[in-house]
Amino acid sequence: MATRTVESATARVLGKLGEARARDLPARGRAPAHADAAVAAEATGGMLIEDLVAGFGAFTAVADIGLRILPNKITAIIGPSGSGKSTFLRCLNRMHEEVRGAWARGTVLLWNEDIYAPGTDPVQVRRRVGMVFQKPNPFPTMSVFDNVAAGLRLSRFGRVRGLDETVERALVRAALWDEVKDKLHQSGAALSGGQQQRLCIARALAVEPEVLLMDEPASALDPVATLKIEELMQELARDYTIVIVTHNMQQAARVSDYTAFLMMGEDRAGRLVEFGPTDQVFTTPHDRRTEDYITGRFG
Repeated sequence: MATRTVESATARVLGKLGEARARDLPARGRAPAHADAAVAAEATGGMLIEDLVAGFGAFTAVADIGLRILPNKITAIIGPSGSGKSTFLRCLNRMHEEVRGAWARGTVLLWNEDIYAPGTDPVQVRRRVGMVFQKPNPFPTMSVFDNVAAGLRLSRFGRVRGLDETVERALVRAALWDEVKDKLHQSGAALSGGQQQRLCIARALAVEPEVLLMDEPASALDPVATLKIEELMQELARDYTIVIVTHNMQQAARVSDYTAFLMMGEDRAGRLVEFGPTDQVFTTPHDRRTEDYITGRFG
């Protein structure tokens, strides 16, 4: 009965994921990926998170998080407000520790390298694992060109060989080049909201990251701009591993290959309730709490 309820309630949300995509998604249940997925990730990259706990001062924001993020896939992180989604995301490139009093422990492997190992340079971690924030944040005093070049200049101490070509390539990848190629020396802040967000994506792509984190990247955009961002994510997944936090169930269903559902426990720490292929999580979840959330009974 529960399965039929979820299938009925989410039919208009999920739609048809497509036979090709369905074949690509291995069937699995909660949290840890099965052996085939694990072998694939170890062979070609991705991230592995084990026993991650993070918080602020005496407060634990997320606890006991363990999952595998497969390469060249889009993983959506969903859950009610306060369940630790953004904290978890920021732990994946060590931006969490930039907040005063923040701490994290556990294992986060990137290509089998622990990004929290002693001696690891957080700046290099953030170059390999880029971040796009909820609200577009182009540098207001910089041109479109300089916004994209900023990260490169910072990481390479100023002069960058082939900078023009690198900036153009990043803007092409962000599906923005045709719209701004005649405005490269105008202020990035003069672009529309959707263009500004794609400019920020281009800025992240310019330093050639391996993973791209997106914290509700379309929540401040109109439906047309949102659609462009979603189409861009699916295009970028050919070359990058993408992790997205979203409150939009339709968006998670449309763009992601895998979905992780976090929920606050009695101790107010966010914990992983369920993780698996998006079509399985949305149509045949293993946990009743997942069903209740995606069908709008709470959250």
